[in-house]
Amino acid sequence: MLDKIKNLLEELNGFSATTLEEVEQFRIKHLSKKGSIAVLFADFKDVPNEQKKAVGQALNELKTTALDIVNSLKDSFTNLDFGKSGLDLTLSGDAVKLGSRHPLSLVKNEITEIFSRLGFTISEGPEIEDDWHNFSALNFPDEHPARDMQDTFFIEKNPDVILRTHTSSVQAHDMSEMELPIRCLTPGRVFRNEAISARAHCIFHQIECLYIDENVSFADLKQTLTYFAKEFFGEKTEIRLRPSYFPFTEPSAEVDVTCSLCGGKGCNVCKGTGWLEILGCGMVDPNVLELNGIDNKKYTGFALGMGIERITMLKYGIKDLRLFFENDIRFLEQFSAAGF
Repeated sequence: MLDKIKNLLEELNGFSATTLEEVEQFRIKHLSKKGSIAVLFADFKDVPNEQKKAVGQALNELKTTALDIVNSLKDSFTNLDFGKSGLDLTLSGDAVKLGSRHPLSLVKNEITEIFSRLGFTISEGPEIEDDWHNFSALNFPDEHPARDMQDTFFIEKNPDVILRTHTSSVQAHDMSEMELPIRCLTPGRVFRNEAISARAHCIFHQIECLYIDENVSFADLKQTLTYFAKEFFGEKTEIRLRPSYFPFTEPSAEVDVTCSLCGGKGCNVCKGTGWLEILGCGMVDPNVLELNGIDNKKYTGFALGMGIERITMLKYGIKDLRLFFENDIRFLEQFSAAGF
């Protein structure tokens, strides 16, 4: 029996194959239920008791060697012969890179989260608007010069169907459709017929807040602005309000924050002033409340709005607005790190 095992072991070690079919034939010949090794195990019962230990160890070694040879040969041929498809499904797949949030989405989500702590809820509206919600309901009379502030895209030369120029149009819907009090946040994409440059684009994003209730004052607006600035730009951030003009708010103001890069000392980004302009705001004009069916004797409110691109550029030190729309993977990958 030991001689048979020795001879078979030499045969196994001397085997070579050029195809997977030959390997399979080798396996069937020696490792199947009726193979040569199975026959030797069947004859083990006739081995004298004094030889059983040595023969048993030799048989186990023989079977292990045969299995190792078959597995090794199969692995060597797997990459070379995988049928007509040419694919090897046993190979490790290519590493799939995880995507990252777009910087505009990161900033929009952060702003939304800050205002949600103050009780604001998300409100959305159509990007294709009518003249009433985009202009007239917001105190833009037909010949008002404020209409010249926004270059509008018209749909099919219809003066009443346009691409919205600001997300304030959503607030017009909310004022006429929602129950009071109103405390809503309206993020979205807007469109203006402007030349594309490092600081302007025909498509950009805004996010606006509207709060209407009894006894809402400018002090409430200032407190809200201060809270947002400190939460977004840092605890040491201060705000500054400058008188301005918007058709739908009165009084109106532009809001500046201390430059986060120089701490208000003056640098190239803030042009040496120590301040950065971030948004516009004001108390909702009583005419706007009346146009949208709200009693302006009983209710007051404030509104504020900002361009998400501008806030993102300030937060991350981005100097060219066009980068947000070019889908350059080298730019976008910078925002996949922890903390962004």
